[in-house]
Amino acid sequence: MDASTVAVRLASSALVPLVRKLFVRPAPGAGLVEEPVRIAGLVSFRGEKRTLGEAELRTLAGELVARAARAYGPHEGPGDAVRREVTDALTTALHSLGDLDMDDVQAVRLGADGLAARLARPAGLSAEAAAYAEPLLNAACLHILNFFTQRSTFVARTLVDQARAIDRLIATTDLLLERVPSRRADDARFEARYAEHIARKHSELTIYGLDLNHAREWRLDAAYVSLEAVCDTAVPVPAESAFSARDRVLLRGSAGSGKTTLVQWLAVTAARQDYTELGGDLSPLVGRVPFVLPLRRVMRDGAPPTPDAFLHAVRSAVAGAQPYGWADRVLTAGRALLLVDGIDEIPPAEREEVRRWLRELMGDFPGNLWLVTARPSAVGEDWLTDEGFSELSLSVMSRDHVTRFVRRWHEAAHTGPEPGQALLEAIRTNADLGMLAVNPLMCGLLCALHRERRGFLPHGRKDLYDAALRMLLERRDVERGVAAGDGLRLSSETQILLLQKLAHWMIRNDRPEMDRADALTQLGRALEYMAHVPAPPEEVLGHLLVRSGLLREPAAGRVDFVHRTFQDYLGAKAVVEEGDFPLLLDNAHKDQWEDVVRMAVALGRPAERERILRGLIGTHASEREARARAELLDDWDQVRPLRRVLLAASCLEHATEVGPGVRRQVVSMAERIVRPGSKRQARLLAELAGPKVLGLLPRPDGLTDEEAVRVLVTATRVGTQTALPVLARFRDHPSLLVRRQLAWSWYKFDTREYAEEIVARLDETDLYFTAHDNGHLRALREMGGRERVQVVGMYRPADLVEFLDADRLTHLWLRDGYFTVGGEEWLHRFPRLHTLVVPERARGTRQGIPGRITVVPVPARAVI
Repeated sequence: MDASTVAVRLASSALVPLVRKLFVRPAPGAGLVEEPVRIAGLVSFRGEKRTLGEAELRTLAGELVARAARAYGPHEGPGDAVRREVTDALTTALHSLGDLDMDDVQAVRLGADGLAARLARPAGLSAEAAAYAEPLLNAACLHILNFFTQRSTFVARTLVDQARAIDRLIATTDLLLERVPSRRADDARFEARYAEHIARKHSELTIYGLDLNHAREWRLDAAYVSLEAVCDTAVPVPAESAFSARDRVLLRGSAGSGKTTLVQWLAVTAARQDYTELGGDLSPLVGRVPFVLPLRRVMRDGAPPTPDAFLHAVRSAVAGAQPYGWADRVLTAGRALLLVDGIDEIPPAEREEVRRWLRELMGDFPGNLWLVTARPSAVGEDWLTDEGFSELSLSVMSRDHVTRFVRRWHEAAHTGPEPGQALLEAIRTNADLGMLAVNPLMCGLLCALHRERRGFLPHGRKDLYDAALRMLLERRDVERGVAAGDGLRLSSETQILLLQKLAHWMIRNDRPEMDRADALTQLGRALEYMAHVPAPPEEVLGHLLVRSGLLREPAAGRVDFVHRTFQDYLGAKAVVEEGDFPLLLDNAHKDQWEDVVRMAVALGRPAERERILRGLIGTHASEREARARAELLDDWDQVRPLRRVLLAASCLEHATEVGPGVRRQVVSMAERIVRPGSKRQARLLAELAGPKVLGLLPRPDGLTDEEAVRVLVTATRVGTQTALPVLARFRDHPSLLVRRQLAWSWYKFDTREYAEEIVARLDETDLYFTAHDNGHLRALREMGGRERVQVVGMYRPADLVEFLDADRLTHLWLRDGYFTVGGEEWLHRFPRLHTLVVPERARGTRQGIPGRITVVPVPARAVI
């Protein structure tokens, strides 16, 4: 008998009772909740009040399999071993309903087959067992969806969902009509072609470390991991929604943090213009024409391009087809999305010219969207403030971001889930690896090395780069028997020496790339001392471009490294080996030299390390000059000496052997800086030093309340999970100022971990506990609720009723107001509430508020 026929016959006898037991019976209510219900909240085997345990779930699945076996007849059904496999498979699949990140409306939209495909399967399921299990699971999913549609509020919620989708479509269409005026036919034809070109050109990412047996390119829509960006101490936002409240953004991020990937994602999203999806925070991209302008490629002789040369400057294949004056018409209409990538990748002398260029373009063509990217210290804090730019900083990857990245990397590499899970466990349990896994580049290298080394990973940054170079230069080809097509075989040591020459030239000349002629000259000089290399410079350069995995030719006649990190590391090796320490110290205050200095300390011998460290803190100078430098540490407008001292302190981590006297001097001078005199200085300190400042921050003993708050601002601004132990030192602090800062900082960290380590330990006296999202509200409720709660963001009353603890709440502060739905009757659900704090211009009639509740209007950014 066919398996699907058996599943149909079982529908009324077994599947309906099974589905009823899988889901909790909904309690009666007023039907005020408009949002669809998450599936995780419906299943009966999750949460505190479980009505169905895993053992009972397995029993139900076993009963279903047994009935199916009987329906097959005495000779057609599965054997006992297969029946056990099928039971395990159904139990695993049904239990994974509680892990689905979707609501009931989305599940129905998927259909039975789509829902079944989202459910988990046990590893190693035999083909015979799968043949019996899949029809049963599909039939169960069909009845599950039928159960969803029978819920009393499902139809109403579906209509609300459809109405919202129609509203988004109407709003998007209005934006499109506003932003896309009547165009000449040739403009329209070219824009369609240009959009396809941008979507195709920028829709792939390079996966560092994947070998030649796998695709080295990764589809952007599958690979993109949404990161977060912050503005001062505001709530972080998804980086891709940077234009939701601003049209000019300067985005800062460290090397490998994902700046260029975000630029690609914005360009592709704008080019595709899928109007049914571009809603909410992405609506500013509707009708926009993206221009991707990587500065290191478009700058020629120190001058940026004019609009008519944008496409020619990036050597676009469709540049010659653009109609005359097209770019000018797009900019004049205010329809452009200009993505200017890499202020830090051009020499400092050219950056002022870029600022003038930006100012002129924005004056001549108002109304367009601008995103400019840079490393954190590449330009000053207010570099583009006068031009109306808002500054955002990419946050380091959170634990969730790292988890998603590692899993997607292993999916792309077709390794199966086990290696990825093993790596995640290593990152969580090994503090050194956890400090390395802070951005997409480093996570990608860890993934590649973990696979290549079968689980054995280096523990420091220097060792990580060494291992990555070996993997890319030699092991990938040699171990897999891949022969060079040009017949040239170069050892990894030879390749590293040659690449060092090119990297040294680039950093010495403040260039992120070099002309092919310059590369050939440098290789020619190096090859004069390498008699064992029987090839001319042209052939060697071709070999490095094709085989090394580190060098590339982004445009005809230009050569650069696949990532600036490799250039910095190889340049540092050359500096140390050639004793070029005066050059290193003369440029140590420049942002593009910081990683070069750190790696030089890691690579140098003890005497060389001490020479670099003493040079950074100025102890090689005369006593008078040293005193003058020490006094500069108190002047936060003099960034250069601050940066050099903090750089020296961050280098100590990489100095495996250094004299105790030098170490004490560096730490002593750094400790003078880590007590900033204002919150601005506290934020600047975090930007200058990054995670390395955490080990220097003082303990609460001996600090004033204001100093303690500033220490917390610095640690929070760093934003990594490694800041948690620093914050935990202050959790028992009696000061309301300190406790308020700790409560506010929750949004920067993993919700549950911060709740357990910090929030649960805070003295509740007079303290408003700040919740930035529903996850925070849930966590507060699970901790027994709090009397005073501050809610950040606009919420519907139904959300507040659902997530706030009504039994404890006495003070509610709605910092951004709330959406009024059906008056203020919802406040009656909080019998102990007597103080409601709202912004002065909050939406709401305030009619119907219970008389026991005092409404306190405050300014938008008030602190009480």
